[in-house]
Amino acid sequence: MRTKYFMKLATLCCVTLGLMACASAPQEPPVERDPRDSLEGFNRAMWELNYEVLDPGIVRPATVGYMKVVPTPARRGVDNFLTNLREPDSFVNATLQGKPSSMAITAGRFLVNSTIGVFGLFDVATKIGLQERREDFGQTLAVWGVGEGSFLMVPARGPSTVRDTGGDLVDAFYSPLGLFNTPLTITRYVLTGLTQREKAMSMEHLLEDSFDPYAFIREAYLQNRLYEIYDGNPPEQDDYDDSYLDEFF
Repeated sequence: MRTKYFMKLATLCCVTLGLMACASAPQEPPVERDPRDSLEGFNRAMWELNYEVLDPGIVRPATVGYMKVVPTPARRGVDNFLTNLREPDSFVNATLQGKPSSMAITAGRFLVNSTIGVFGLFDVATKIGLQERREDFGQTLAVWGVGEGSFLMVPARGPSTVRDTGGDLVDAFYSPLGLFNTPLTITRYVLTGLTQREKAMSMEHLLEDSFDPYAFIREAYLQNRLYEIYDGNPPEQDDYDDSYLDEFF
């Protein structure tokens, strides 16, 4: 339900931005700026590079080819393997955040999936009730009180924030993923990108139907990160009934 609410909120923001654009003179730049996006000019340029050039020209065709050549069970195994490799850095960040429950779950998942799950190819842990609790250093910084900084659209990667981008760099140092040699590291990044792009295909129609795809992605990313930082229970901004949002869907 909360995920559905976030998607509704993000889409409503796009509708509002579209109506504002129609009501203003075409030659005038938007008066309102999202305070979370102080680098909007740069970010929109990077969005166009990612969304208009790199994705249709390289990423999506490669993903479609990957899906045609590699059977679904094998792709699922690759995704499980990559997810299992992230468990140690989730454990470290859960420790830094003082979350004993997440520490126990991530340690248990890594142990079960690395053994019974054959080096992580099979997600046995989820089937026995150990749901993934992804923790990263961006979340750790948030728990420590570090501000998120501006929203940031990273070339060839996608949405982030200044804080999350710095956190990703730290995760790369102590994660076992960072111990791979260069060819394996590149292979891992490519496979991760393909699996993530495959998952995103089910969301393509939301971008196509939105008035402002960039604003939609920005809002969805920021709301999702808030959801992750607070472990699914972000603070309520306002007490109001959002049922009226249904008219937009």
